[in-house]
Amino acid sequence: MYLGLVLIALLLTCLACKNEAGASKQIEEIQTEGKISSIVRSPISADGIIDTVDVAKMDFEQTIYEFGEVDEGAVVRHEFKFTNTGKQPLLIQNAHSTCGCTVPDWPKDVIPPGQSGVIKVEFDTKGKTELQEKSVIITSNTYPSITRLYLKGIVNKLGGGK
Repeated sequence: MYLGLVLIALLLTCLACKNEAGASKQIEEIQTEGKISSIVRSPISADGIIDTVDVAKMDFEQTIYEFGEVDEGAVVRHEFKFTNTGKQPLLIQNAHSTCGCTVPDWPKDVIPPGQSGVIKVEFDTKGKTELQEKSVIITSNTYPSITRLYLKGIVNKLGGGK
């Protein structure tokens, strides 16, 4: 009985491998006219030679916002404006920061070529003092797939001056 279960498990594993190989072939067949369609869907998963011409592109008015000096506890807000200057629709898959004090809000809808959008960022300075540099990491169907935005400035300690 144990040997029978092992044989069934091996048979199922072989069938699963054949199905995965078939799925891979289907992905290759989606590519048309020499364009790499996988980068349009997600450049993170694109394999092979990457077409960096026919992709979505994020062109920001600025990638660094210097907010100057604020008192501890203030909430710094900024809107990073961008335009899709690429040839494909732009899809932002994620935007995040390395800490919970900086929170981005990004467009969830597709942005057609030539159209613009805004990524809103809030930085809560509570518990933060002195020179601060916070980054927001954006993952999208652009090449490269990662874009970074920065908030920089000085947070003055409450009651203690600089």
